[in-house]
Amino acid sequence: MNQAIPVLDLIDRKIVAVLMEDATTPIAQIADRVGLSQTPCWKRIQKLEAAGVIERRVAIANGALLGFGLTVFVGIEAPDHSTEWRDTFTRAVDRLPEVMEAWRMAGEIDYLLRVAVPDMAAYDRFYKTLTDSVAIKNLTSQFAMERMRHTTAYPVNTRDR
Repeated sequence: MNQAIPVLDLIDRKIVAVLMEDATTPIAQIADRVGLSQTPCWKRIQKLEAAGVIERRVAIANGALLGFGLTVFVGIEAPDHSTEWRDTFTRAVDRLPEVMEAWRMAGEIDYLLRVAVPDMAAYDRFYKTLTDSVAIKNLTSQFAMERMRHTTAYPVNTRDR
């Protein structure tokens, strides 16, 4: 079920942009940057959270410095498209903390996973655990050599339309 997209005015979009850049920005600074006083700014942030526009505020960690030096993009082709298989696959993926992202795709692959592991041996263990947990028609692993760009901030329009 698709969630209705809330209508955001310029101030809402500016607030979201500031928080996507740095969620630890003090409310006084956010208010100043968007041209509001603190209380109305805080109320808007609460409304954006209640509407689901702001899902959560997190710290973005450096995976390599935490010991996760290998990023693998795993393409999965399902043996069938039944509800039973999808549910089994979802449960298997949910039990694997190495899976940073999981996407159901259109095109040649059915699912795409972004997996973070320390090294090839850890990926091999991940691979065996996944393939022992659920039937897979085909699995393709692509190993990232260099992250050239990464952002979690959407390019929201912070200008009058």
